[in-house]
Amino acid sequence: MLDQSTICAISTSPGMGAIAVIRLSGSEAIAIAGKSFRSPNKNKKLIEQAPNTLHFGQFTNQQEIIDEVVMALFKAPHSFTGEDIVEISCHGSTFIQQKILEVLIENGARMALPGEFTQRAFLNGKMDLSQAEAVADVIASSNAAAHKLAINQMRGGFSKEIGALREQLLHFTAMVELELDFSEEDVEFADRSELRSLTERIERLLRKLKNSFQLGNAIKNGIPVAIVGETNVGKSTLLNALLNEDKAIVSDIHGTTRDVIEDVVNIHGTAFRFFDTAGIRETSDHIETLGIERSYSKLEQATVVLLVVDTHNPYPLVKSRIDKIRERISPGQTLIIVANKIDSGLRDTIQQLEVLDLADNEKIVFIAARKKENLDELIDHMTHSVNIDTVEQDVIVTNARHYEILKHAHEAILRVLNGLDTGITGDFLSQDIRECLHYLSEITGEISNYEVLGHIFKNFCIGK
Repeated sequence: MLDQSTICAISTSPGMGAIAVIRLSGSEAIAIAGKSFRSPNKNKKLIEQAPNTLHFGQFTNQQEIIDEVVMALFKAPHSFTGEDIVEISCHGSTFIQQKILEVLIENGARMALPGEFTQRAFLNGKMDLSQAEAVADVIASSNAAAHKLAINQMRGGFSKEIGALREQLLHFTAMVELELDFSEEDVEFADRSELRSLTERIERLLRKLKNSFQLGNAIKNGIPVAIVGETNVGKSTLLNALLNEDKAIVSDIHGTTRDVIEDVVNIHGTAFRFFDTAGIRETSDHIETLGIERSYSKLEQATVVLLVVDTHNPYPLVKSRIDKIRERISPGQTLIIVANKIDSGLRDTIQQLEVLDLADNEKIVFIAARKKENLDELIDHMTHSVNIDTVEQDVIVTNARHYEILKHAHEAILRVLNGLDTGITGDFLSQDIRECLHYLSEITGEISNYEVLGHIFKNFCIGK
């Protein structure tokens, strides 16, 4: 799979800037860069210099000076790709960048494919596949929480969890298969009670990792927050206050919002994806009915549901609205009841809402959205509800490929548990354990094929 040619690409963002970095990797990287490098000390040859050093000079095309550059040398195996690497820092003119690339290609390099530097790092054993995929997530991270997840995975947090599982399973499958060689002697090398205990631990961990994808995917793409409630309770006013702009039309006319309005905002380092939905009420308007159906759909998809209620209404009516939405909330969702218009609401309604019995996944906050009163308290409830602190402590799955593989691995380990219950023979037991091992190995890349690698790395930027 490993192409031995020397590759080159621009590693900084496209366009013009103060400085650009052009990277080469391969056995001929230093020799190719050295053909066009002219040091102030005319006797200095790049190929003879020590690794991990910087060298100032001119980048030339024969006698033509293209730019003054700094060349950084990294020699195999102590580099990002595990090969010789040269990083050329030049001025950020797009003309200069392209000219240097042209000369490097004339000198014997070729243009890198998308993600090829990271792919070589994987193929040369500098990182496993899940760490390589995390490189793309680090580059794409747009908020502090997503960045923490990607850094943890790139540093091998996820890989360590998977590696520990594999080691334990490998030990037991070896013991089970050893029994097959001594089947006539009726010997048992693998303690079945110990195997059951291990299998149960692995099943719990695989289930936890698999279930963490919902949170991980939400953090990566923005925590989905559905703003729901009846018409004219202040949902659009609340969205505008949270976004600090007039995103949604605000009117005293009922049913103004007929479709879902969506926007993303970064709050305290976490991205929240807000959905302002159509007001929920009985209506004969076909278009408004479609909007209400979408409101319920977004409610089901949300991690956090902001149920906006109007404190101008009598408490029994408000309570019935809350109970109606409660019926649609799952244990994995957080319901924040937003009692709006407290600056002019009914005192009795507000007092009874203050003593409302709340479930573990429920909060209540009293606000005046038009005046932006108590918005900070609402934001605190939202950030605490998704438990961002677990990002630093737990391994959280963010990659859809990993999630699919973990589902298959979990199904395989459940078959192992079922086999232990029914007392199936060692050869069938071993087959299920090996299937689970196979899936775990696909995550880290210990078992992979070129088609899978091509699919993963084609989504990377060129130069990464």
